[in-house]
Amino acid sequence: MGKKKITVSVISDLTTDQRVIRICTTLQEMGFSVKVIARCFTNSLPLDTYPFEAKRIRCYWRKGILQYAEFNLRLFVRLLFCKTDYFLANDLDVLVPNYTIGKIRGKALFYDTHEYFTGVPELRDSHLKRKCWKFIENQIFPKLKTVYTVNESLKNIYTKEYGNEIAVIRNVPVTTRIDQNPLPENWKHKIILLLQGAGINKGRGGLQLMKAMQYLPDNYLLLFIGSGNQWDLLVKKRIKWGLENKVKLIDKLPPEKLKKYTPLAHIGFSLDSFEDLNCRFNLPNKIFDYIHAGVPVLATDIPEVDAIIKQYGVGRCFNSNEPEAIAKAIKELIEDEKAYLQYKVNCIAAAQELCWEIEKDKLIAIYKPYLQPH
Repeated sequence: MGKKKITVSVISDLTTDQRVIRICTTLQEMGFSVKVIARCFTNSLPLDTYPFEAKRIRCYWRKGILQYAEFNLRLFVRLLFCKTDYFLANDLDVLVPNYTIGKIRGKALFYDTHEYFTGVPELRDSHLKRKCWKFIENQIFPKLKTVYTVNESLKNIYTKEYGNEIAVIRNVPVTTRIDQNPLPENWKHKIILLLQGAGINKGRGGLQLMKAMQYLPDNYLLLFIGSGNQWDLLVKKRIKWGLENKVKLIDKLPPEKLKKYTPLAHIGFSLDSFEDLNCRFNLPNKIFDYIHAGVPVLATDIPEVDAIIKQYGVGRCFNSNEPEAIAKAIKELIEDEKAYLQYKVNCIAAAQELCWEIEKDKLIAIYKPYLQPH
C-alpha cells in the first residue's frame, strides 16, 4: 500500500516560508508523500533541497488582484489533475481552488491560516477588496473541518466569527546549531539593530525604525534583511534621510543563510502596528528566530508578542511605534547592561521550550488519523 499523498498550496515562493517548510518536512517524516505547489518570479531564490517534492508556478503579475487571479487559475488546473489524497491550503489567497477542487474530487482539505487575512494593512483603505475577500472567507470557512492557526488570539477571533474548532501550531524554529557569519570589518564596534523577515510590509514598523536612526549616534547600525511591499520605499527613504552609513538593506536570504546573520545583532525588532487586526494579533516567527539566536527583543506590545516577552524575559515591549519612542527604547535597553545580559541568558532557556521539536507534536496529532485508509 502506497503512502498517503498531500498536495500543499502556498502563494509565497517557498524558499523563505519557514512555516510551510517545517510543516511539510514533518508531514513527510510522519509517512505522508508531500508535494508543495508555490509561486515563482524571475527574481525568486532557487529552491533548496527538501525532503518533500516542491514545484513552483511561474507568474508574471506581482501586485494587485491580477497576481491572485493568475496564480489561482494556474493552481486550479494543477490541483484538478494532480494525484493526491488530501489538500492543504495555506491562507485565504489559495483557499478557493483548494476548496473547489476538494469538493469536485471528494478529497479532504486542511487549512492553515497564518494571519487574519482580511485585517491586513493593505486592505484598510480598500473596502471593496476587503469585502470581496471577506465574502470568500464567509462562504468557505464555516465548512472547513480541519483548521489550525499560529496563535491563541487568531484562534479566538476565528472561533467567534465562524464557530470552527481550531488548533494552534506556533511558528517556532527547529533547534539547530548556529554558526554566525564573521563580523564585517566596518560593522565592528557598532551596535547592530536588526529587522528581518519576508514580511517587511506596511504596518510592520520598518519606516519608523529607519527614521529612529536619525535620533541615534553614529555607532548604531541598522540592518534590514528580507523583503516586502515597503522594501522599495525603504531604499528611497534611506537616501532621502541621509542614512546610507547607518542603515544597510540586504535582500531576502534562504533560512540557512539568514540564521548566520541573526546572531550578529544586539537587538532584534518586531514593530507591528496597533491599527490593523492582523498586525495587532500577530505573532511573527522572527520573535522566535531572535530568541534562538540569543538576541534580546524590542517590540511593540501587541498581545501575543507581549505575552512571550514577559513570560520568558527575553526583552522589552513599549506601546508606541513613533521614531523618537523607538530610539529612546533602544538607548534605554543598551545602556541597562545588567538587564540586557540577563535577557540574553533568558533567550537560551526560552529556546529550549519554544522549539519545533515540542510544537510539532500538536501537528502530528492532527494528521496522524489520516495516515491510514478510511
